[in-house]
Amino acid sequence: MVCSVIVAGGSSRRMGFDKLFSLIGDKPVIAWTIERFENCDEIDEVILVVRPDRRVELQKLVHTFGFSKICSLADGGSERHLSVWNGLQRLPEECEIVAVHDAARPFVSSELISQCVRSARQCGAVSLAAPIVETIKRADSEQSVTESVDRTCLWAMQTPQVFRRDWLMEAYKRVVDSGRAVTDEVSAMQEAGYPVQLLKNADWNIKITFPKDLELAEKLMGIGHISF
Repeated sequence: MVCSVIVAGGSSRRMGFDKLFSLIGDKPVIAWTIERFENCDEIDEVILVVRPDRRVELQKLVHTFGFSKICSLADGGSERHLSVWNGLQRLPEECEIVAVHDAARPFVSSELISQCVRSARQCGAVSLAAPIVETIKRADSEQSVTESVDRTCLWAMQTPQVFRRDWLMEAYKRVVDSGRAVTDEVSAMQEAGYPVQLLKNADWNIKITFPKDLELAEKLMGIGHISF
């Protein structure tokens, strides 16, 4: 069994309002995201990690759009890694592969999700990623440039990040028990010593973080660069 944990428990501090309920076209961001996993044949069940104050609204949304793969709602934690940990506790015993995805990434295609799952079955741990193409500089606290950074082997992590369930559970337990924080699952796997493969993504997979990202999403959909 393959399950997905969709993380929708954030506070949207940088956005200033709940970005997941903002509309892209005729649907909220989170509905587009769930739909991608709903339409992916490789995904059997979905655990949705939600803010407690949004639980009722999300239950209504799931009912309105007829999402059938949502098997459980878990409460979000004070930090992202704690939200993921809460979601992992809801996995059914039969689950062998786990795909963790940020709800604020509604553009990932069902086919890319399938590719990640198939790769994870072979190697145990895989993440969507994109090579860094911009020139990278390191700066001090005063925003003065201090040095250039070689971008040759630099990649920007995306989601979904997909793993063997036993590997991910062990890695996350180590993080939670230590009291440390990680910003993504690959970091937890690195700390636990597991190898992670990257799957290069050439498609749009931006994370809705700032208001301008919603404007970009609308424009991309309007000119047909994103297939919803």
